[in-house]
Amino acid sequence: MRNAAPFSSIGVIGGGAWGTALANLCTHNGVETVLWAKEPSVAKAINEHHENTEFLNGAPLSPSLRATNDLSLAAARDAFIFAVPVQHSRPILAKLKALTTGKSPPIALCAKGVERKTNLLMTEMLAEIWPQAAPAVLSGPSFARDVAKGMPTAVTLAAADKMLGARWIATIGAAHFRPYLSDDLIGAELGGAVKNVLAIAAGAVSGKGLGESARAALIARGFAEFLRLGVALGAKQETMAGLSGLGDLILTASSPQSRNMSLGFELGKGRTAKEVLGERNTVSEGAASAEAIMALAQKAGVDMPICAAVAVLVRGEKTIDGVIADLLARPFKTEA
Repeated sequence: MRNAAPFSSIGVIGGGAWGTALANLCTHNGVETVLWAKEPSVAKAINEHHENTEFLNGAPLSPSLRATNDLSLAAARDAFIFAVPVQHSRPILAKLKALTTGKSPPIALCAKGVERKTNLLMTEMLAEIWPQAAPAVLSGPSFARDVAKGMPTAVTLAAADKMLGARWIATIGAAHFRPYLSDDLIGAELGGAVKNVLAIAAGAVSGKGLGESARAALIARGFAEFLRLGVALGAKQETMAGLSGLGDLILTASSPQSRNMSLGFELGKGRTAKEVLGERNTVSEGAASAEAIMALAQKAGVDMPICAAVAVLVRGEKTIDGVIADLLARPFKTEA
């Protein structure tokens, strides 16, 4: 990996907190980087004030980072970091493909979730829309603000081709941002999707005031659910026990910084998902992915009671008290 060359230019698609932090990393590494943001105010703030005041306020960005609302400008690059929320990804991927006719570019997929209408993971969506593209998956325990501030972070970079993965690591890797190479794309992206749902459950436990023992038990049993689903879908156990699986779950289900845990916290206090999400300008992917993950579990014949409880809670079919009562009424079982 030491001899791998970084990509000469990068288009980062998605001007949220994570896309901005990754674009800043590339720029600091000397890679020509253009960040595409849907919101004109985001591009203007980055270009004029070197700060994403809407999604990553307080984190100074490199003066060399350029932002645009014109997707064609970002599309004229050698490789792409795709950080658009999963439920909005399909049309943007299609537009990006149309602007890069005839190309088979490397694309690092960074959104974490499952498409609601199709139950597809991001690599599956990409294969359907743009089969010529070369996918990689970037996932792991990483808050955008920590990365933007240069705090130590380690993630999984999964790619089927080792040299492709090495080039991505040369492009985004830094002393404080350490990507670990894997060839398990399914495991890497599944961990990012399931942990968001489990983080909502962990937040609900905290919001309801059920105590740290209950939250720890929920995280452990939730991880067991994730393992069952991952094995059924062909993921490697070492990936699921690594940064993109257990590592990301620990972070997201333990910190109020997590959008998903904070959503769960409000649900635990008795509020509805519709009410809480209506107040936010950021996306809680777990709320959108819960139904799709349960569809995957049903198809695979995997029991995932905690994720199922989150889906019920997000739909508003039961109160937090009803969901907790159902989980606690389940019969005793062996742990394995």
